[in-house]
Amino acid sequence: MLDVLPVFSGDARITRLFTLVPGSDFEADAFSAVDALGARTVPWSEACARPFDLVVAASPKGDLSLLRGPHVLLPHGAGFNKAIRSEGSAGAASGLDPMFLRRPHDGAHLALHALAHPDQVARLAAADPQAAHRAKVIGDLTLERVLASTSLRERYRVALGTGARKLLVLASTWGPESLIRRHPGLAAQLMGRLPHDEYQLALVVHPNERSRLGTYELSERLAPALDAGLLLADPHEEWASVLIAADALVTDHGSAALYYCAAQDRPVVSVHPGGGELIPSSPMGVLQQRIPQVEGAEGVIDALRTYRQGPGHAAAQAAFAHAGDALDRLRSEVYALLGLAPPATGVTPRLLPSPAPATRLPTAFDVQVSATAAGVRVTRYPVGIGPPGHHLAVEHGAAGERLARSAGLLFRRPMPASAAPVDLVWTADGWARHALAAYPGCRTAAAVLPSGGCLLRVRGHEQAYSVQAEPLLGAGRVTRVDPAVALSAVHFLLVSGRSAPQGGIVLDCLVGERAFRVTLRAATDGEAGQVV
Repeated sequence: MLDVLPVFSGDARITRLFTLVPGSDFEADAFSAVDALGARTVPWSEACARPFDLVVAASPKGDLSLLRGPHVLLPHGAGFNKAIRSEGSAGAASGLDPMFLRRPHDGAHLALHALAHPDQVARLAAADPQAAHRAKVIGDLTLERVLASTSLRERYRVALGTGARKLLVLASTWGPESLIRRHPGLAAQLMGRLPHDEYQLALVVHPNERSRLGTYELSERLAPALDAGLLLADPHEEWASVLIAADALVTDHGSAALYYCAAQDRPVVSVHPGGGELIPSSPMGVLQQRIPQVEGAEGVIDALRTYRQGPGHAAAQAAFAHAGDALDRLRSEVYALLGLAPPATGVTPRLLPSPAPATRLPTAFDVQVSATAAGVRVTRYPVGIGPPGHHLAVEHGAAGERLARSAGLLFRRPMPASAAPVDLVWTADGWARHALAAYPGCRTAAAVLPSGGCLLRVRGHEQAYSVQAEPLLGAGRVTRVDPAVALSAVHFLLVSGRSAPQGGIVLDCLVGERAFRVTLRAATDGEAGQVV
């Protein structure tokens, strides 16, 4: 509904009022979304007591006929893919059911049924020829925003903290057949199988499902995955920004996947095993037939590795028409109904906002390390959710004390500047010595320097070491690795009984498909004395 607002943008002749049809199980969150805009809302009783020049709705359900004025019905979601057993006509697509489209009162006639594709008009005509006379193909307003925002993909990825990792998004619709209901533990399972330095995971949950549980309850159920860095996208606008940023999608039978496929041809797999809601001939039904159908985290990972591009394009074409032109087409129609000339200024889709990063980031890792002919391979998983590793690496000052006392590698990142009138800070070597004394179970203590290098001490070694990971340069881009990854590689070498020669050594630290050159040598007095 909110995507239609630019149609009236800049026109002082139009007063925009919002009301909510009673009976929705999700009305509290719907009002919250409107309130967040600062929009004026009208109580239902007041809205029913006065006429309007135009009534715009995104769903035909409820007592809309009590609102007097010409009605414009917009599509909700993409494709009309579901038949909801508990409501309307048996087998009818939700949103195209004639039972809800008929208006019993002349004062509330349906003047325009805006649809996104000619096939939807044909489906409506097959169900109710009379209703189809008021239907016109306009396009999809949400798709307009998605397509207009695709050039912001890199900005969205920076906002999310994705970096060089692959962003995998789980998209859940609502109801008993949704991903979040059928596979409530899938996010945590994937977090425990996808290396932290190679993948980022996000979850998009339909507003209805989020409203059913409440944000707090949903967050508590997802706590293990959220603690490991799962990003839970806001359900109103942020979800679309996250889809644009994504490298791959795991979906159920919800229509978010169609927007993803329309914007980009990247991997998409399904964890929807079937049920009574999905209409097989709908665009989402077409997509489900053409993409891999998998079960569980291992099935998802295997399918994404072997995915071939192409199947999403046909489904998106079956759901959307007039891409890039929907706002102009709708504007012409609604101003004709109002009997007004549109403003002279053009209308453009509003770009999607940058998404917020994950609210929790892992600060302790089970680290798997192995020596290979090519170098030292380091694979990190958030502690407690993935397989056990060679050692536990913990960020001091960010993780809890229990984890700090269990760490084999304890490291500290630079502290922000203090506003104290008389400051007290650690030097890199001073903190490393202190950490080894304070945590007897710790084998290695390291301080990340402001420059990105590190100073490291190993229990039983007389000297302090300098560790520096070089960035990768290629195709005009620079890839940097977290210094803590290089520390794990060096920790693995030094605690195995090896010491660095005075002149130092160079090793390749392997992270996924990338190899970062790491230099290990004796630390200088200047490095040891740096403030951290």
